[in-house]
Amino acid sequence: MKPFFKAVFATAALTLCSIGAKAEVDPNFYIFICFGQSNMEGAARPEKQDLESPGPRFLLMPAVDDPGRGRKKGVWCEASAPLCRPNTGLTPADWFGRTMIKTLPENIRVGVIHVAIGGIHIQGFLKDSIASYVQKAPGWMKPMLQAYDNDPYERIISLAKLAQKDGVIKGILMHQGESNTGDPKWAGMVKKVYDDMLGDLQLKPEEVPLLAGEVVQANGKGQCVAMNKLINELPKTLHTSQVISSTGCSNGPDNLHFDAAGYRELGTRYGEKMLELLGYQVVTPFEVPADAKTAETTIPGNEFPKVDKDGRAYFRLVAPQAREAVVDICSKQYPMRRDEKGVWCAVTDPLVEGFHYYFMNIGGVNFIDPATETFFGCNRQSGGIEIPEGPEGDYYRPQVGTPKGQVRSIYYYAASTNEWRHAMVYTPAGYEKGKKKYPVLYLQHGMGEDETGWAKQGHMQHIMDNAIAKGEAVPMIVVMESGDIKAPFNFAGGGSNRQGFSDYGASFYKVMINDLIPYIDSNFRTLTDRDHRAMAGLSWGGHQTFDIVLQHMDLFSYMGAFSGAIFGLDPDTAYDGVLKDGEAFNKRIHYLFLHCGSEENFGTDRLAQSLRDRGIKVDYQVSQGTHHEWLTWRRGLHLFIPHLFK
Repeated sequence: MKPFFKAVFATAALTLCSIGAKAEVDPNFYIFICFGQSNMEGAARPEKQDLESPGPRFLLMPAVDDPGRGRKKGVWCEASAPLCRPNTGLTPADWFGRTMIKTLPENIRVGVIHVAIGGIHIQGFLKDSIASYVQKAPGWMKPMLQAYDNDPYERIISLAKLAQKDGVIKGILMHQGESNTGDPKWAGMVKKVYDDMLGDLQLKPEEVPLLAGEVVQANGKGQCVAMNKLINELPKTLHTSQVISSTGCSNGPDNLHFDAAGYRELGTRYGEKMLELLGYQVVTPFEVPADAKTAETTIPGNEFPKVDKDGRAYFRLVAPQAREAVVDICSKQYPMRRDEKGVWCAVTDPLVEGFHYYFMNIGGVNFIDPATETFFGCNRQSGGIEIPEGPEGDYYRPQVGTPKGQVRSIYYYAASTNEWRHAMVYTPAGYEKGKKKYPVLYLQHGMGEDETGWAKQGHMQHIMDNAIAKGEAVPMIVVMESGDIKAPFNFAGGGSNRQGFSDYGASFYKVMINDLIPYIDSNFRTLTDRDHRAMAGLSWGGHQTFDIVLQHMDLFSYMGAFSGAIFGLDPDTAYDGVLKDGEAFNKRIHYLFLHCGSEENFGTDRLAQSLRDRGIKVDYQVSQGTHHEWLTWRRGLHLFIPHLFK
């Protein structure tokens, strides 16, 4: 019996009798070489699920001694993080192994040999350049090189030869390239390392593929994302290589290393690709808890998306020909998993209550989930999902027995811009049956949204109906226009966004004053004096409210901004000084309301205080626990309207 197997038997926690009982090679013991730099070494702190061993079917042959964990170089042990060296982190190899044993038959075991050094160039694994590379290596890298006796390649080969006495090498996993970003010779050097390994271990290339993972993408902001072009072209040079996509794999704040969830996903993809190459059908079950319910934003006739009691969203997409798919919710990407029928599924982290825009993505192209209603947001038509509140959200839900108003779609001609324009107009319950005249609230949406936003995403009509029915708000007409802010603003070169001198959306200002207000007053029964006219808006709509109202105080007497994009306002100089004299301002504006979410840090509190310092009466309120989102703005509108026209 070999000495290293005696050491394994001496460890009471291990039950590796099947290894020690046989001196011959076990064809059902699949061994994989894992090498590379920091992302293979592991830069994320392992979490509880990573530290628990999956059992004796997933083994590690340590490349260095780790006395603290009872590990000895060259002696098989159960695999759990960290796999590389003491004080390293979670790596793709961890969840590669877990994915493998989850699908492989029970009689097959998986072993990994793991050698990686943070920051190392591919030259550090080339036999003919290792010595010179070590001499020139930076001081911080030298202790890591010394852990492998200054020859990481030789350490791989010596351990692999030892492992070949017990099992069969089935593949090589590599994650390297960040230090060689843009190097046109990289692919050739990878091929040289691969060829050397196969030659030294007497392996056949058709039986031992190399799997190479992409580097961190970070939505195009990865520090080395340009390297992915070379990685994706590697199969042109090394025909037995396979590229593992990092699309949707989450990363740490440095945009260079994956976070724990990203390593799990990337490792799972390594495992699924290897299983496919080995001829195994990978089935990824999609379990949905019994409490999950079809989202209210789902198109009738579809079961998904669903939402569970904890706010997790579940998505499903049928795309048999897709290689990978992602759900993108507010720029956070969730990789989808594929089953044997080509059905892709994903589950999110718990999402905050309220409305969320989202897209699906295949091959880098965003598209709208065909199972969801569409909403104009993010400067285009988008998918959307509602994470429901409890009974506290009833103020924006239709209620049985509550009289319902109407939301009308109108087109009007704007002579100011020589074009036909579209707006939405809410009229309160009973409007069409009487002759009563009503005050008017002009209500604006935010950047990248349109005139339908307040009705579709904001449920404005239900907020109004319920508040009016309870006597909390007076019946009023509400007018919503696009405001010319559907397209994004080019902050780098798009002109001024200073209060009173805005370029973005400023084309709407003359339309509102010269065309929209006259049209509404001519075609609806309105009270046309300033005491019965208000304006409010969310985000950039709040900015527009300040620009329009404070330069036309002869037309408005109420104003509000929900998460208003009002930055750097100097009350002493802005708008020709109308904010400088608080007493005079308070005589003209009957009510000024500022509102924001507690989590968005939009500076609304500082704006409110700067106005109060001038003696201006400001009602400033905060939506607890919400960000820059529709739930914040629904709450803002609900708090604002009871103060109007009273």
